[in-house]
Amino acid sequence: MLKDVIIKYYFEQNYNCAETILRAGNDYYNLGLHDYDMKLVGAFGGGIQCGNTCGAILSAASLLSMKYIESKAHESADIKSLGMSLIRKFNSKYGSTLCKDIKPQSFKPEYRCQLTVETACDILEEVINEFEAGKNRILDK
Repeated sequence: MLKDVIIKYYFEQNYNCAETILRAGNDYYNLGLHDYDMKLVGAFGGGIQCGNTCGAILSAASLLSMKYIESKAHESADIKSLGMSLIRKFNSKYGSTLCKDIKPQSFKPEYRCQLTVETACDILEEVINEFEAGKNRILDK
């Protein structure tokens, strides 16, 4: 499971939620991103550093992009529905996608936002598994 990879980055290496999700997802899904590339999502942590959209969600969306967009998002038949599913599931869980709304529900000083990071991993895997299962059903016909 993706969330089994996060401890290494979140606690042992002290990355923020967004950096952790991207690094763990890169490992788990073998995306081939380099260490330097990981800086792209650093500012997403803490809801883009100001309590806005949760950095874990933004990095999960970034992983969907890396996994499913071949060249350009607007040429991808699937990225919109994948992103919508990700957001819908986060809203269903937390009632919001904003860090300022999610943090009071899951932040614990000793664990920081570990629960939110784990939830983002679970939701991302669920979105990917549902999408892949749907593709396989089409291919089986």
